[in-house]
Amino acid sequence: MSEEKSSKMEIKEWVQSALIAVILAFIIKMFLFDFVMVQGSSMFPTLEEGDRLIVNKIGYLIGEPDYGDIVILSYTDSIEYVKRVIAKGGDTIAIKDMVVYLNGEPLDEDYINTDPYEDFAEVTVPEGKYFVMGDNRANSSDSRYQSLGFVDEDDIDGKVFFRLWPFNKIGFVE
Repeated sequence: MSEEKSSKMEIKEWVQSALIAVILAFIIKMFLFDFVMVQGSSMFPTLEEGDRLIVNKIGYLIGEPDYGDIVILSYTDSIEYVKRVIAKGGDTIAIKDMVVYLNGEPLDEDYINTDPYEDFAEVTVPEGKYFVMGDNRANSSDSRYQSLGFVDEDDIDGKVFFRLWPFNKIGFVE
């Protein structure tokens, strides 16, 4: 085989490899995993501004969000929220004296910021919806407010499961 033909074959193989890599990266990002950066303090102390996270997107294609899951929500096409699932459709939720009550039972939430936050009158979460809150209850736009309200399952993009950055906090997120 001539050197010119060999060079053209090599270039063709490189282009094919690059194309396959781009297609695989697109499929992985669209359907399996995503990478997000935390902006804001609504999930403090669990997550902090600048944390880089890996989101599992496939888990909710075959299952549903569970209590305590930290999820990524599509608020608008350009804005995503990071929140914790507190209640599901059919559950009642209330807050009294900085204690969250799920179906009349107080939640043990050792992960929240202890800054004071307001009471919230009991509501029932509609079927097919979720009630989400930030861990920094005093500084979180979440389901307590009309601006976000109850969240459709379709608006939940995936579950946060791993922190990549900062390196001193690298590991699984709970």
